Amino acid sequence: MILAIVALCVYLVDQIAKVLVVANLYEGQRVEVLGQLLQFNFVKNAGAAFSIGSGSTWIFSIVGVGVLGFVVWYAPRIKSTAWAILFGLLLGGLLGNLTDRLFREPGFGVGHVVDFLQIPLLPAIFNLADVAIVSSMALFLILTIRGVGLDGRRTGEDDDEGTEGVETADAAQREGAAQREGAARDEGAAQLDGSAPAPADVDHPEKPQP
Repeated sequence: MILAIVALCVYLVDQIAKVLVVANLYEGQRVEVLGQLLQFNFVKNAGAAFSIGSGSTWIFSIVGVGVLGFVVWYAPRIKSTAWAILFGLLLGGLLGNLTDRLFREPGFGVGHVVDFLQIPLLPAIFNLADVAIVSSMALFLILTIRGVGLDGRRTGEDDDEGTEGVETADAAQREGAAQREGAARDEGAAQLDGSAPAPADVDHPEKPQP
């Protein structure tokens, strides 16, 4: 559920932003938003994220469909909130750019992606879908370094639980053995205290009369 909500939010925000950019800016127009820190610069990208691989749009369309299918297929296995957010960001970003490639000019499968964000730290122009994809990759690195699995547990926690389980089983076995040993000692002591039956009196036969 979290994965679907995050993916839907990313997709809607990305598509709405692109519609507004196309409706209000002409291609190549530059608008300062936060001075030189953030600018809108409307371009149409025929390549992948950050304008990589221009001229091979159809390849990226096929790859995008494949990755999208993998994410949808793998989603039911995710039990961690953090991993659900990660895959939601990735899914929403992929859908955002894939929609452009499938339905924008110049044609189906080779459409150009709308990019409009530019910052001084990066030479390329990108969009909100690219931001979501890169954010998912950063979150992937964080979760991997911390050892968080798809179920939300860390690798160390699993080892600790396994060790505790073994120690508990060993303690139970030792306690059972001690109880059995104590019961055996009590039984032996009871037998030594005279619980065994005493030997029966033997009747001496009378001497025969002369």
